[in-house]
Amino acid sequence: MSLRMPIFSEDSSLPSIGAQPVSASVLSARLLSSPSGNAKDKPALVFLHGLLGNGKDWQDVIDALGNDFNCLTIDLPGHGESQHIDVAGFDDTCALIATTIQYHLHQPFWLIGYSLGARLAMYLSAIQRESVGEGDARLAGLIIESGHTGLPIQERAARKDHDARWAARFEQEPIVDVLQDWYQQAVFSSLNHEQKQSLVAIRSDNLGVKVASMLRATSLAKQPILSQALKNSGLPLYYLCGENDQKFAALAKYSGFAFFTIPNAGHNIHTEQPALFSQHVKRLI
Repeated sequence: MSLRMPIFSEDSSLPSIGAQPVSASVLSARLLSSPSGNAKDKPALVFLHGLLGNGKDWQDVIDALGNDFNCLTIDLPGHGESQHIDVAGFDDTCALIATTIQYHLHQPFWLIGYSLGARLAMYLSAIQRESVGEGDARLAGLIIESGHTGLPIQERAARKDHDARWAARFEQEPIVDVLQDWYQQAVFSSLNHEQKQSLVAIRSDNLGVKVASMLRATSLAKQPILSQALKNSGLPLYYLCGENDQKFAALAKYSGFAFFTIPNAGHNIHTEQPALFSQHVKRLI
């Protein structure tokens, strides 16, 4: 099975306002409104991609959900059409996400985040809830895909060194060479050779220096443990993990959140099993 990363087409059946021009305070985003009117009384869905990705990664999921929900995809700093936006850490990254959501939406919404996007969604919900907790566009819940809730303090120094080494490589070496090694990491072990090579080709459009900057800014070493704050928030939160992603399946069980294991999927469920992923989103929201 090849790993196909979908793209947005100009003649999509879902109306779009297009990618919003990047400014200092708003990230590039694409709002796709339901053409059927079924989304009127439902929350919008806001999608946050992972490191090296962009908002277009969610197209297969949006194809499945777009008749029932208004969908907003956001290009994170250093990625996609937000490639030239730099951030220093979680706080300013999440402030940009919150401002972008408030700019586009006028209804309650759920955050759906993958990997890095999942960690940012959890941080925004746990630490900066006030920025998305009031008004028409207020946070109603989260779906977390393969997201880490935070490392114990004693493990953070090693993780900081780990991420710093990868950041230095992204800055200094041809990105194709770095990506070849990146996808050899254990978290991607469920992918076959063809799938990994497909990702290398797709992700080579990234600028290495921007990936490095975002990796440093949002390193797992800088993230607090978020699980208790999320439980205290009172927001519904559902965790999705792939059955072939042993590390994150264990984290999901340990987290104490309601979690669902997706068969025949690894770390990136929404790409490997978009139909099953979308079915869970529909059922949970």
